[in-house]
Amino acid sequence: MESALAEIEFLALSSNRVEVLGLLSEGRYARNELAAETGASQATLGRILRDFRDRSWVRRDDDEYVATATGRLVSTGFTDLQEILETEQTLREIVDYLPTHAMDVDLRRLADATITVPSATRPNAPLRRLLALLREADEVRAFSHTFNEQTLAVVRERVTDGDQRFRGVFGRSAIDALADESELRDQLESLLAAETAEIRVREEGVPLAVMIADETVSLLLRDEKGVLRAAVDTDDDAVRSWAEDSLNHYWRTATPLEPEGLFD
Repeated sequence: MESALAEIEFLALSSNRVEVLGLLSEGRYARNELAAETGASQATLGRILRDFRDRSWVRRDDDEYVATATGRLVSTGFTDLQEILETEQTLREIVDYLPTHAMDVDLRRLADATITVPSATRPNAPLRRLLALLREADEVRAFSHTFNEQTLAVVRERVTDGDQRFRGVFGRSAIDALADESELRDQLESLLAAETAEIRVREEGVPLAVMIADETVSLLLRDEKGVLRAAVDTDDDAVRSWAEDSLNHYWRTATPLEPEGLFD
């Protein structure tokens, strides 16, 4: 174990080593080509290549160098570790709010996500980010435990103006909260009356809040008290596939919302 950690340290302490091993894992390079790619001096490259050959990570063929099978293995593993740590840094501040129990997706797929958190000057920044996406989308699909006033207003306006298609499934509590206020109930009725809108209610509830605005998946993250902590949005294909599969599951296990159901 200590020997393995020492080798990790050896590689991690030099970005040039990481880059050279990565390049040689992808193809053959002469030393002058490695110098051009990395910007490292010939002396530095000499030390790196000598150390790599001592570890049997690279071999020399005439004037070119190429990674061995174990060298490629080390490079791939180290790259994976880097990606994991980069993702961890991205998600560190919001990990406590991620609904990982309901997310069947590799968290590394969120490495390039846009994360919006509240600030002292913009406490509603996460919601504003979501609303901006909704105002531009031609198609919105949602499954959520909440359907707040601002989201409803934007979706209703876009749909009734003929600019958007909407399909959503919500927990019963989300619909009841809207139906309890006459103004919001009227907006929801207006949305239900549109030909391009479909809404279903899931009596068992929905454990997370997700909207798919065209190709972008947006998650609204709340803490245990219901306080909005972050919006996470991504165009990653795997995340979108998960979101679409989840939507289909919740849709199949929900019932259509009829206007008369708002007055129960």
